[in-house]
Amino acid sequence: MRRRGADFRRPGRRSLKDVVWWTSCTVLLLFFIYILTKGNTNIDSTQHFSRRNFSHDRVIEGFNVTEEMLSPDSVSRQINDQISLAKAYLVIAKESNNQQFAWELSAQIRISQIFLSNAATRRAPLTIKESEHVIGDMALVLYQAQQLHYDSAIMIMRLKGKIQALEEQMNSASEKSSKYGQIAAEEVPKALYCLGVRLTSRWFNDLSLQKKLKDKKQVMKLKDNDLYHFCIFSDNILATSVAINSTAINSKNPDKVVFHLVTDEISYAAMKAWFALNDFRGVTVEVQKFEDFSWLNASYVPVLKQLQDSEIQNYYFKGNSDDNKTPIKFRNPKYLSMLNHLRFYIPEVFPELKKVVFLDDDVVVQKDLSDLFTIDLNGNVNGAVETCMETFHRYHKYLNYSHPLIRAHFDPDACGWAFGMNVFDLVQWRNRNVTGIYHYWQEKNADRTLWKLGTLPPGLLTFYGLTEPLDPLWHVLGFGYTNVDPQLIERGAVLHFNGNSKPWLKIGMEKYKPHWEKYVDYSHPFLQQCNFH
Repeated sequence: MRRRGADFRRPGRRSLKDVVWWTSCTVLLLFFIYILTKGNTNIDSTQHFSRRNFSHDRVIEGFNVTEEMLSPDSVSRQINDQISLAKAYLVIAKESNNQQFAWELSAQIRISQIFLSNAATRRAPLTIKESEHVIGDMALVLYQAQQLHYDSAIMIMRLKGKIQALEEQMNSASEKSSKYGQIAAEEVPKALYCLGVRLTSRWFNDLSLQKKLKDKKQVMKLKDNDLYHFCIFSDNILATSVAINSTAINSKNPDKVVFHLVTDEISYAAMKAWFALNDFRGVTVEVQKFEDFSWLNASYVPVLKQLQDSEIQNYYFKGNSDDNKTPIKFRNPKYLSMLNHLRFYIPEVFPELKKVVFLDDDVVVQKDLSDLFTIDLNGNVNGAVETCMETFHRYHKYLNYSHPLIRAHFDPDACGWAFGMNVFDLVQWRNRNVTGIYHYWQEKNADRTLWKLGTLPPGLLTFYGLTEPLDPLWHVLGFGYTNVDPQLIERGAVLHFNGNSKPWLKIGMEKYKPHWEKYVDYSHPFLQQCNFH
């Protein structure tokens, strides 16, 4: 009580929290008076009388008030009512820049609060006689407020206006925060750029590295379906390295693990050099670039065809659009990157393989994953962890159900699932022509009316009815944007840093970075040269 009273002596702008607190006090006060008024109504019926007593007891318990405060002649309640009204007037006085009157209100509030505090200390009810001067002085100040047209109607209008203005400020700040956070997440750190440049230079100047990756035994493993095959599509050297290193360290049989990496032309040489220079406990690593896939062309791939459209180019690359309400994250050109959409072409990328575990590059593996390859998918194509523990992770969150095609084919309450750690049965995939299903929906969404952007919405459509739920401990999400249950962190097999706060960025969540950084060898010469720390 003393601390809040002291605050009223310092004039200044109030936060939304204070405004809401004062408004809540006023509403609570009106409700309180309403309860008391009902309680004092003369009721002859014994049954009604017992009900009033029950309500009376509930009020005492719920509001933590004394018998003296519930009395019709309660002095302390009258003083509290005056304080609540004075606090509301104080907001208006400050908004009207009437600092002198605001000071008077603050001083009188403080006096009344001290008076109530002293009375509570002695544990005796206040009398009208001893409270007369405090009530009278406060009544005079409140009368002055009314003369200044601080009546109830104006007070409510001003408070509503203030709340609306603060809400607009918060919305603007939230939008800017989201925008700048998205920009920060998309930027390539200087250290990571440096690493790519140095590795590319090393690759072209050291022919022995190129020979090292042509080992015949390693090539044989790439098509052996008795081994554990993983695939990652990424242009981030360090993130991919952590995903592979953490898998290798926690694998019971690392010599049976094969990683298939697909990157782009720019990162290709650097990726090849890094995985030729470093040994990951005998794990086999293959590096390809998607530009070498002859089948990847605009006549076959809808995304590439859409990229040739001038309207699409303006929307995603120039920011010109009539749809100014679309969040910046949906305008991110990365959503049109083939490294994101290659997950829908895994059978074409690896034609000899029968089963693959797909990993995003922003994951850390902390358990052996070999059991994933023995899980029975019950004839389904995709094994994934469901994310519908909350209602906003169901299909209606990601898709436009005002569109008749969506309404006709998909249950809005169907359970969503996560990309980032998925088991794919490529035999079933080919038999069911899953890539063809993806093409159908991608072409239907050329005007962006079925969903905005990203790979999860088309994934939900493509694998609808073809997804087998996995144990949630296989894939724990949220390390890049929210708090995660410590028990899930301890027991989870794959930790996913989905969200903007990636662990290799300065905006990464500090408390989760150690889970990722322990798989980075900061003593490595290239990391030292590029100032990784």
